[in-house]
Amino acid sequence: MRALGIDFGLKRVGLATSDRTGTLVSPYKTIERSTRDALFDELIKIIQDEAIETIVVGLPLSLSGEDTLTTRQARNFAGSLGRRTDIPIHMMDERLTSAEAEEELNAAGVRGKKRKMALDSQAAVIILRSWLENEQ
Repeated sequence: MRALGIDFGLKRVGLATSDRTGTLVSPYKTIERSTRDALFDELIKIIQDEAIETIVVGLPLSLSGEDTLTTRQARNFAGSLGRRTDIPIHMMDERLTSAEAEEELNAAGVRGKKRKMALDSQAAVIILRSWLENEQ
C-alpha cells in the first residue's frame, strides 16, 4: 500500500512516501505554502502521480495530549483534503517528531539552507513510519 505522510504547517508542508509494501519511507518534498488552492492542487497531483492509496496527516497535540489551535488547523486541513479525494485519511500523533527529525538530520550531517526544507519532510517520514509500524 503506497502511503503519503504529511507534516502540516502554516508556512511549509512536509511530505514523505512509502514504497508499495509499506516497508520503506522516504522524504518526498516540502511545499512552500502560497495559497490554499495551490497547496491542494499540488497535493492532488502528487496523490495521482504517485498512486497514493492512503494518507497520514500529523496531529500536533500538546505535550499533555490536549488539542491546540494548530491541532484544529491540522484537522481542518485533513477534512479539506478529504473533500478533494476519496482516499482514506488518517491522523497520527506527531508529538516530538520535530525533535526526532532534528536528531536524524544531525546524524546525516544535513546543515544550512537544506536543513530547513529537509526538516519538514523528515518529520513527515517519522509520522508516516510511526503510523505504518502501528498498522502492522
